Order: sequence, then structure tokens, then C-alpha cells
Amino acid sequence: MAAEIVNPRSDSETENNPDAAFALHRGGKMAVQATVPVRDKDDLSLAYTPGVAKVCSAIAEQPDLVHDYTWKSNVVAVVTDGTAVLGLGDIGPEASLPVMEGKAILFKQFGGVDAVPIALATKDTDEIIETVVRLAPSFGGVNLEDISAPRCFEIERRLQELVDIPVFHDDQHGTAIVSLAALRNAAKLTGRTLGDLRAVISGSGAAGIAIAKILVDAGIGDVCVTDRKGVVSADRADLTDVKAEIAALTNKSGLSGSLESAMAGADVFIGVSGGTVSEAAVASMAKNAFVFAMANPNPEVHPEVAHKYAAVVATGRSDFPNQINNVLAFPGIFAGALKVRASRITENMKIAAADAIAGVVADDELAADYVIPSPFDERVAKAVEAAVAAAARADGVARRP
Repeated sequence: MAAEIVNPRSDSETENNPDAAFALHRGGKMAVQATVPVRDKDDLSLAYTPGVAKVCSAIAEQPDLVHDYTWKSNVVAVVTDGTAVLGLGDIGPEASLPVMEGKAILFKQFGGVDAVPIALATKDTDEIIETVVRLAPSFGGVNLEDISAPRCFEIERRLQELVDIPVFHDDQHGTAIVSLAALRNAAKLTGRTLGDLRAVISGSGAAGIAIAKILVDAGIGDVCVTDRKGVVSADRADLTDVKAEIAALTNKSGLSGSLESAMAGADVFIGVSGGTVSEAAVASMAKNAFVFAMANPNPEVHPEVAHKYAAVVATGRSDFPNQINNVLAFPGIFAGALKVRASRITENMKIAAADAIAGVVADDELAADYVIPSPFDERVAKAVEAAVAAAARADGVARRP
């Protein structure tokens, strides 16, 4: 899969020229390209019939040969139903395709992994699962993208039970992995560890739940998740199954009430909700707090406000320092998983990816405006790939040395 990468345009250039985005997208952003020549009849007889029949017969006799003699081991399906696309919401499968194409070219540029956009004309959970299961023989992994919560949790879980290739919902785990990487370095910068921190997460959708889980697995001191009704606590009778599960894993302090009340004395605020947090709530946080306000394009706390009170500020935007960007994670994660033909992506593989991202920033480089590397740092994907492959071997899910 060849993807032509154009020079990135600045935000101001795009704003001043609204047609620039349309010009870039005309005809799509990617194409399929052969990796072998077909110049004459000899080439044709090898690439197609009759030569291809020998390869097909060999695979029929030894199915694992598909990984050696097709592109399967280096291709990911990027699957969506178009129900939660960026900040646009449920815009449908056709309108989601520019995003899925974009995801595919990022896989190729940053991880060397081929990816195919697949937008499904159904929102039915069972139909999505059935469709992906039927497509799975053609792919080495499945990247679920922009599927709304809470269906995304069940879709990912059931798919991973049904197929023997990695299934990874990037809106959940990509965000969580990069958030953990940034938090590790922020803690290091201020002479603390994760175990010293109490975090509050605003948002209980795909990203919020996944961030809470990975922070617990990584050893956070305490973390609570909030939704529109306040703290997601075990004493609430209105929780979904997913929220009840996260309530049982978090909130050791037994907090209840509003987001603002939970933020009082907290060391970390992580925003993945798209709401607005008052300056007074930020001011009530502990000394040397961290504010990761990741809603796009409008952070829950504007960096100018956050910097008045916080030691480290991160957002989801590229025009501020410390961008929490999923592209730091998913290309290297899939590259590592595919390299060892992993059957799944384990929790340890996710934490290993976060540690690898954090480790790209050397101790003597750490600063308040540099706790996370740039997506264009070529060291990132290679570090993540190696760490994920090693963790897959350690967890016993690798099928190739």
C-alpha cells in the first residue's frame, strides 16, 4: 500500500485557505501499489497463473504459510461504523472515509504497516462483529476506529475472543497509552512516581475508561472517573456495566459528588470529555499538579489558565506543547505485534508501549513543555515496536521469534 505523504500545512495556512483541505483530499489520500514487477509474460506467469497456484496449494496444505507468502502479516484493517468520528459524532460510513484513509497513511508513514480503510454500513453490534470475523483471514490485525461507546467495548472484547489476530480500539487504548507515557515523565520531572499521584478523569467514554484501567494497571496511587452526573462511584444505582466495572477498580478514596469537588487536592486532571472546567476547580488542585486537557479543538481547560496553577500542561492539539497524540502509539504497537505474529495485544504490551514512548525523552531533556516526544520523532515507532514485540514474547502471545 503506497501512501503519498505531502508536506504538512500549518493550521493558519488551512484556516486562511479553506480549500486547501479539499485540494489535498481530491481523489483520496492513498493507493494500492504492487511490490513485484509485471513486465512481461514470465512475470505474469509467476505473479498470477500458473505460478500462483503452487503458492495457493502450499498454503492450503500448511495454512501458516499465508504469513510468509502473502501480505497478511503486514496489513491491518482500519474498521469503523462512522458513529464517533473525531469531534463530528455520528456522520456515517462514507463521511468517515477521509479519517480512515488518514489513519491508514499514518500506519504506513510512522510504522511501515499497510492498512486498509473499511467503513461498514451498519451500527448493529452483532453485524459489525460478524463482518469483521469474516474479513479477518485477510489481515494480520484489526484497528477499530471511531465506534461509539458503549458498543465499542463489547465489539472489541467479543472480536478478540473470536479471532486469533490483535484487535485494538485506538480511541481507547492509543489515548490511554500516550497519556500514561506523558504522566510517567511528568511525575519524573517533579520527583514523584505514579504511586504518589491521585488523578481525576473527566469523561467515561472509550478514552476515559481505558485511561483509568491502564493507570490502575501501571500503579497509580488513586484515580476516579467522572461523567455528567459526577464521580463514577460504586454506590450509584445508575451505572452501566462498563461504569460499574470501572467503579470497582477505582476511587479508593471513596469520593462522590461533582467533578469539581473531586479535583480539590488532586494531583492530575485528565480531560477526555469535551466539557469545560472552571478555573476555580483547577486552582483547587494540589501543588505541582498536572493538567492534561485533551478535548479537541477546545480543551476542557485552556492552557493559559492551566499554566497558572499546573506544573505540566498537555493537550490534544498540535499548536501547544505536549500533544497527546495517538500516532505516537498505534503504528509501533501494530508493527511490534505483527513482527512476532501476536495473537492479541495484552495489557503488558500496552504498558510496554507507554514506557517506550516515555523513554524516548531523555532525563536531561525533560522539561515542563517536553514530557512527550513529537510524533515526527523517528525514534518513537522503533522503540515502541521493539518493546511491544518483547512484551508479546514475555506474555506468550507471540507466534514468531
